[in-house]
Amino acid sequence: MGSDPAKMETHAEPMEDGKHFILNGEKLWCTNGVKAGVIVVMAKTPAPAGKARGGITAFIVDMDTPGIEVTHRCRFMGLKALYNGVVRFTDVRVPRENILMAEGKGLRVALTTLNTGRLTLPAACTGLAKRCLGVAREWSRDRVQWGAPIAKHAAVADKLARMAAQTFAMESMVLYASSLVDRDKHADVRLEAALCKLWATERMWEIVNETMQIRGGRGYETAQSLAGRGEAPVAVERFLRDCRINTIFEGSSEIMRLFIAREALDPHLKVGAPMLNTQLPMKERAKAAARAGMFYARWYPMQWLPGAHGKGFHPALARHVKNAERESRRLARGLFHAMAKHGPKLEREQVLLGRFVDIGTELFAMLASCARAQQMLEDDATAGNVVALVDYFCLTSSARVEELFRALGHNADRKGYKLAQEVREGRLEWLERGIV
Repeated sequence: MGSDPAKMETHAEPMEDGKHFILNGEKLWCTNGVKAGVIVVMAKTPAPAGKARGGITAFIVDMDTPGIEVTHRCRFMGLKALYNGVVRFTDVRVPRENILMAEGKGLRVALTTLNTGRLTLPAACTGLAKRCLGVAREWSRDRVQWGAPIAKHAAVADKLARMAAQTFAMESMVLYASSLVDRDKHADVRLEAALCKLWATERMWEIVNETMQIRGGRGYETAQSLAGRGEAPVAVERFLRDCRINTIFEGSSEIMRLFIAREALDPHLKVGAPMLNTQLPMKERAKAAARAGMFYARWYPMQWLPGAHGKGFHPALARHVKNAERESRRLARGLFHAMAKHGPKLEREQVLLGRFVDIGTELFAMLASCARAQQMLEDDATAGNVVALVDYFCLTSSARVEELFRALGHNADRKGYKLAQEVREGRLEWLERGIV
């Protein structure tokens, strides 16, 4: 299905007996499709009686059903053991009782599954980050260059510090989001899961890349080759290949940013959309405008008032909690100003929205880290080094936030977009020729 359900081609038509559907289509990148005995298939279904439009329905399908064929096993840069394939459906007869949830509720099934993936994936990234941190620590401690362990050299020390801080933040975000589900299995964690998925997968790519840089040639060499010449078979090269997919599947980083941005804009759209709806009578639009005016007359001044957060935290952590609270209000104001400037066209400003999302994600990472660090201190007062760890993370994260805020008003987005269209239309094709 990808990220655009409208492009789905697999469809299921009800039979005259009303007890079965006939399924036709093809699924690309069906995970475990090569080995599975049962799969869940999303398909377009026609509008049921009394409804104007059809929807997407989820079916439980037995792979032994006549008409199902695995036409190809897909191979990838990494994840060599992944049984992923192309599955074709030709007049496959599926009983109506095999529908999951209800007819037309397939997207809800998919979104529920995505929430699980968007929590387990950052958890897996956290595990790999810990492994990379161990590899980088041991190598930078034992590898001596210019008379000192490379961890003593500032360039490598900087990498180690960032890796450690980001690993802690990554784990803190995952633990927080997972705890919401532990407390209430029906909790709506779409936003928290998306924030975790976006931040953890992108930081994991940076961490594994830095691990390879620290290991140097031994990072680029395969584990088998290292073992063949008597060295420890550390598979950093495989780490790099296997984790590259993380920013793509379960929702690419670009899709995550759009999804999070829409979630952030949704409360404002509910307030302001009716007054912009030209299909409504002018009287109703005027009432909606009055309601919006009253809402923002209360809401907007609140975004300038200081909060009282940080109480009960260790002093070093309280400073960052207060800063994150201030920046969150600044973020709310900035998003409001962007709405006022761009109006309904704001949704097209994807790069701009991406910066807002990245700011919010950094603030989430900071607050999750501070909360976890405080809990660790309360459980064990001797866990003092966690304060230094989180203090460093929040300082570096705050610097990234400030840079993103600056880029909201000072950027080359429009010129970049125009240049990209020149590339698309082939007007810079000359650049592809020459040295190859």
